[in-house]
Amino acid sequence: MQAHRSATHPPRDPPRRTLLYARPGIVVTTERFTVGRSSFLVAELTHLRTGRGPHDRLAVRVVAVTAAAIAAVGVLLGFTGGLHRLTAGAYLALGVVWMLPVLLALAGDRWRPPAHELWGHCRGVEVLLFSSDDAEQFEQVVAALDRARREHRYVDTEQTPTTGFWRPDR
Repeated sequence: MQAHRSATHPPRDPPRRTLLYARPGIVVTTERFTVGRSSFLVAELTHLRTGRGPHDRLAVRVVAVTAAAIAAVGVLLGFTGGLHRLTAGAYLALGVVWMLPVLLALAGDRWRPPAHELWGHCRGVEVLLFSSDDAEQFEQVVAALDRARREHRYVDTEQTPTTGFWRPDR
């Protein structure tokens, strides 16, 4: 004798776990987002935003030390009266030297750009979900996570609502 199933509640298939992105250390499925040792349920991720991380610490230090050294030389020349004895070419050279920290900052961002970061809230706490120096990989992971959130959010859309108004689950 078979168990009787209610006609009002058809059997539900378990949600399918679809692999959306997989690289060493990074896996995105419709159910989970895993990076290294951290793993998050897709349903618990909210308020996702992307941004750029901080500048490379070594580049920031080099720029700060260079700017301080140039300022110190300028102050010493000003106090000793050496600025009055400089030629026009020397002033031009000083102007170029004053641009050195800016050029170093630009070079540092070019050689070691700030990482791309994906931030979000998980269970009400803001966390860094993913960070990468590779822009292409970052875009692929964000797109896969976006697909996972869309697929996970609308799993039961083929069922008709039992009330007159449909409201999303929160």
